[in-house]
Amino acid sequence: MASPAVVPSQPRSSKTESYVDNKRKEDIRQANIVAARAVADAVRTSLGPKGMDKMISTASGEVIITNDGATILNKMEVLQPAAKMLVELSKSQDAAAGDGTTTVVVIAGALLKQCLILLSSGIHPTVISDTLHKAAIHAVDVLTAMAVPVELSDRDSLVKSASTSLNSKVVSQYSTLLAPLAVDSVLSVVDPSKPDLVDLRDIRIVKKLGGTVDDTELVKGLVFDKKASHAAGGPTRVENAKIAVIQFQISPPKTDIEQSIVVSDYTQMDRILKEERNYILGMIKKIKATGCNVLLIQKSILRDAVTDLSLHYLAKSKIMVVKDVERDEIEFITKTLNCLPIANIDHFRAEKLGHADLVEELSLGDGKIVKITGIKDMGRTTTVLVRGSNQLVLDEAERSLHDALCVVRCLVSKRFLIAGGGAPEIELSRQLGAWAKALSGMERYCVRSFAEALEVIPYTLAENAGLNPLAIVTELRNRHAQGEINSGINVRKGQITNILEENVVQPLLVSTSAITLAAECVRMILKIDDIVTVR
Repeated sequence: MASPAVVPSQPRSSKTESYVDNKRKEDIRQANIVAARAVADAVRTSLGPKGMDKMISTASGEVIITNDGATILNKMEVLQPAAKMLVELSKSQDAAAGDGTTTVVVIAGALLKQCLILLSSGIHPTVISDTLHKAAIHAVDVLTAMAVPVELSDRDSLVKSASTSLNSKVVSQYSTLLAPLAVDSVLSVVDPSKPDLVDLRDIRIVKKLGGTVDDTELVKGLVFDKKASHAAGGPTRVENAKIAVIQFQISPPKTDIEQSIVVSDYTQMDRILKEERNYILGMIKKIKATGCNVLLIQKSILRDAVTDLSLHYLAKSKIMVVKDVERDEIEFITKTLNCLPIANIDHFRAEKLGHADLVEELSLGDGKIVKITGIKDMGRTTTVLVRGSNQLVLDEAERSLHDALCVVRCLVSKRFLIAGGGAPEIELSRQLGAWAKALSGMERYCVRSFAEALEVIPYTLAENAGLNPLAIVTELRNRHAQGEINSGINVRKGQITNILEENVVQPLLVSTSAITLAAECVRMILKIDDIVTVR
């Protein structure tokens, strides 16, 4: 008997059914993750105190040597849009905490690696994204529970925290000098009426080539990286100074429109010169009448701030002149001197002047500086004079000092310390792994993967220090399982020790913002399924 022919079933046509090509979405997502991970891998070797430095050569021929994550990524020419998000992530961490800019990118790279594995297992991006959000919230709770409260009066703890930040920098050998300097400068600008806020614009860093980083000092007053204008023999040292910050020019006025005046008669020429002389003399007499003996003149783009003639008369009046003060420095200077900027000669009053014990010009390295000390009723500001033997060291010292200042600022706004050396990350990994066991379904797999991703920090620290990363991380995991939550990698001794006792500490805000910002960035990259280019 012949078997009946098998007729292939026709697909039922329905208005709701349509073919969706998911391959393109997967390819876009994979391309984004691969590009972002490439950026993370580029800075991974610079993580930790034994991390490598990067030499960056810009198109203009400028050379920068640094291992600061934010600086490296900022100078890189990243073209892929998703990779640019990691550069922005580093900038966000720099703005939020000031330190941990490499850590946040490395964590984001590790999370993306795990996301790729989860996606290839068939888990939907939305499920991964939502679980990552929950895991980040849980991680912040775990970190907060680990943290140790600190008071601003406990100067030693603040110095230890600033030292930890500086230990991974090129200028790490100067951390014993720069860390106390950073702490003192931040504490001196804290306003008692707003004890949780620190504006780092109140701390001015002045760089001066020459000497070594050891010569860096904290100045209770003002420093100008320029010499006093004494072409006509004016004073270079003034005691009991009355200082005016002026925003007008002590030079003959110009016409408002571009035009030329033709003088055909020498008597008219003499008359013009005489009028100019009288005009300048009249201004200087008004200045001298208030008792002012130091002038800080704002840089002018319209005409010369001072002329040789005005300098001559100012020198005769025994008035010291510092010209070409930048416009953006005026606010800091007036706040420090507790005076008002004067925009017009008619508004020149004695009550608008600042008072200081001493203004003097000093020789420093190849050039000269003007230092103002002993300021009466000084505002809550401070100046740090950074020295260095060459421009590369000087720039890196400034960047390192900025990171240390940010660390102290973090402790002022959120007064908790946490252990360093990979201790918080391995503890997070352990606790998230334990939490995953209490979950079910896809969430369980996702949380377990994120727990594994956080082990990248201790693994990288050990790898960069030339240790055996597998042995170190396994030992570290074992110590934490026994309840030693402050055990971390001591890269100097090459073994696991109690990191709190070794004084390797960092602000809680650095770790919490690194986790939350990295999770946020990864979630955003996961949600992208297409790139639309608009020309």
